[in-house]
Amino acid sequence: MNTIKILRALALLLAAFLTSTSSFAQQEVTYERLLNSENEPENWMTYNGDYSGKRHSQLSQINRDNVEDLELKWLLQNQVFGAWQSNPIVVDGVMYITQRPNDVIAMDPVTGRVFWMYKHTPAENARVCCGANNRGIAILGDKVYMGTLDARLIAIDRINGEPLWNIEVGDVNLAYSITMAPLIVKDKVMVGVGGGEFGIRGYVVAYDADTGEEAWKFYTIPAPGEPGHDSWDDEDWEHGGAPVWITGSFDPELNLTYWGVGNPGPDWNPHQRPGDNLYSDSVIALDADTGELAWHFQFTPNDGYDYDSVQVPVLVDRQWQGEQRKLMLWANRNGYFYVLDREDGEFLLGEPYVKVNWSSGLDENGRPIPTPQPEGMPTWPGNQGATNWYPPSYSPRTDLFYFSAWEDYATIYRAEEQEYEPGRAFLGGGFTVLTPALGAPGVGIGRTTPINTWTDEVGHAALMAMDPDTGKAVWKYEQFDVSDGGMLTTATDLLFAGGREGHFHALDARTGELLWKASLGGQIAMAPVTYMVDDVQYVTVVSGNAMATFALAD
Repeated sequence: MNTIKILRALALLLAAFLTSTSSFAQQEVTYERLLNSENEPENWMTYNGDYSGKRHSQLSQINRDNVEDLELKWLLQNQVFGAWQSNPIVVDGVMYITQRPNDVIAMDPVTGRVFWMYKHTPAENARVCCGANNRGIAILGDKVYMGTLDARLIAIDRINGEPLWNIEVGDVNLAYSITMAPLIVKDKVMVGVGGGEFGIRGYVVAYDADTGEEAWKFYTIPAPGEPGHDSWDDEDWEHGGAPVWITGSFDPELNLTYWGVGNPGPDWNPHQRPGDNLYSDSVIALDADTGELAWHFQFTPNDGYDYDSVQVPVLVDRQWQGEQRKLMLWANRNGYFYVLDREDGEFLLGEPYVKVNWSSGLDENGRPIPTPQPEGMPTWPGNQGATNWYPPSYSPRTDLFYFSAWEDYATIYRAEEQEYEPGRAFLGGGFTVLTPALGAPGVGIGRTTPINTWTDEVGHAALMAMDPDTGKAVWKYEQFDVSDGGMLTTATDLLFAGGREGHFHALDARTGELLWKASLGGQIAMAPVTYMVDDVQYVTVVSGNAMATFALAD
C-alpha cells in the first residue's frame, strides 16, 4: 500500500471516529440554516458570512478593550507556493478551506489538526490569467462543493472527503476556469466561469446540488436576438469575455441573485469591439429559480482599461433620502462608489473615491462621461483598478462601508489589433504601470488621516470607511504598500483587515484608530473570518503561504 493510500485509509478511519463523536456529523447544513445564518454567529457558513455580502459578525467576545490581548493560536502552512486567496468556511466545529491548486481540507478550527484532504489535479492544459487560485468551497447538506481550475464542479462528502460527483462546467481547451467559491441558493449550487483574458463567452450556471444536473445557465454576453446583443459589433460577442469569478449575493425576499461581471475582450483594445459590450463590467440580477435576467447596471461601457466589475455586491436595507430602500453598495474598480436600488437597478449615487481621469463624471443615469487620455499619457486609476476583487464589509452599527483602495496609481495603455485563437491569451495590447511614489516624506506605515488633512500627492493604499449617503470617506487608514486584503467588521465596532506588506490590523471601525497589529510576514490577499468554538471567539486570516488563527490570551 503506497503512502497516499495509507493516508486515505487513516483519513477514513478518522472520519468514522468523528461521525460517532462529533456534533458536526449529526447536523445537516440546510438551506434554512444558510438563510438564517445571523442566528448562528458562531459559524461562518458562506463565502461572505451571509447572503448579503456584508462580512459583518455578531460575535462580541473580542472588543476594543481586550483586542490587544489577541495571541496566535495556530498556523496552517499551504503546501503549494503562491498567493493564497481562500476563504475558510466554519460549520459546527469544523473548518473547510481550499489550498492551491484544488485541494479541500477539513480541519479542527481550534487546533488546526487536519481531518481529511481531497486533492483534485487540474488538467495539464488548464489556463488562468492571474494565478492558480481557488477562493473556497460552499456547503449544503452532507456535501461541500469546489470549482476547479480546469472548469469542473466537484461535490465531496463533508464527513470523509470522498468525491460524490464531478462535472464539466466549461471547456478547459478554450481556457474556461473556475476560481470563485460557489454560491448555494435553495437546492442549487451556482458558479461563474473565468477566462476573460482568453476570449471565452462568460456565464453563470446553476446545478442541482444533489445530482449535479444543470438547472439553468445565463450567458453574460447576449446572443443574436437577445436583449443587449446590439451592444456588440458583428461577431465580437462570440469571444467577448465577460467572466464571473467572484461569488455573488442573494436577496431571498426578491428571489434575486446578484453577480459582478468582468471585462470584455480583447482587454485593452476597445476600438476592436465597438459598442457598450453588455453585460461586461456590469452587475446582473438573476431570478434564482430560472436564471432569467431581472435587470442590469453597467458601470464601464466599452471598457478599455480592464476595470472589470467583479466585486461583491453588498446588500443593505436602510433609509435613503427619507425612504426605506433595498440598496446595493459598490466600490467599483473604475474609481467610483455607487449606490443602486437592488429591486430594479436604479442609479441613486455615484462619486469618485480616488483620482479619476478616464471619465469626467457620471450622468444622471450613472453612465460615465468618457475622457480617454492621449496616446502615451497615464490613465487613473490604473489597470488593477482603484480597488479589486477583495471583499468589502458593511457594519449596520456604524452605517459605514469599508474597503481597500489604491490611490494615485496610473497606467499607460497600448492598444493593438489581435485575432482570436482558441485557448490563447486575447488581450489586444498591453500597458505600463506608473508605480506609486512609496516612501515619500510624511507617509508612514499605518496612519489614520482625518479627511480634512488628506492630500493626493503621494501614492499608497488606504482602508476606506465610506458614508453611503454621500459617497465620501469618513476616515482612511494609510498603508505603505498597495493592499489586496479584504474586510471584516464585528458587533463590537472592530474592523479587521490586512495588507500586502503582511500586517494584520484591528481598527476602531468608527474612527480608524489602530488598536492592535500583528506582523505576519506574508501578503494578505483575502478577508479575515471570525467564529466561535466552545465559547472562544477566533479570528483567522491567510497571510502569504500560511493561515493564522488568533484568540484572546487564556
